Formats: sequence, C-alpha cells, structure tokens
Amino acid sequence: MADVVAPMVGKVIEILVGEGDEVEENQEVVMLEAMKMEMPVVAEGAGKVTAIKVKEGQSVEADDVLVIIG
Repeated sequence: MADVVAPMVGKVIEILVGEGDEVEENQEVVMLEAMKMEMPVVAEGAGKVTAIKVKEGQSVEADDVLVIIG
C-alpha cells in the first residue's frame, strides 16, 4: 500500500481518480491549490486506488493522507 500525501497546506480543488481505478507511477491523482497556484499531487507507485480520504473543497495540512493506493 502507498499513501499519497499532501506536500503542503492547501485546498483540494479536484480529485482526478476514483476508488477502484488503476493508476500508474507519477499519474496525477489530486489537484491542490496552494499559495494561489494549482499543484498536482502524483502517485509514487502504480496500483489500485483503495480509498479516497478527502473531498473536493476540503482544506488539508502537510502530510495529510489524500489517497491510498494498494
């Protein structure tokens, strides 16, 4: 399992995957807005999305788990 975590404080503006989706390494999975800029968050490894831990519009802190890939 691999957790995709927020690299910094921000707001989730778009979730680009769904539970059950297969993702590739370096695929964008969540789009954050931080410091008035959009910042893609990518999967560090390939696998299947087993859980999405955030909702669009939600504020997150650095190192909060966004998506779990199994």
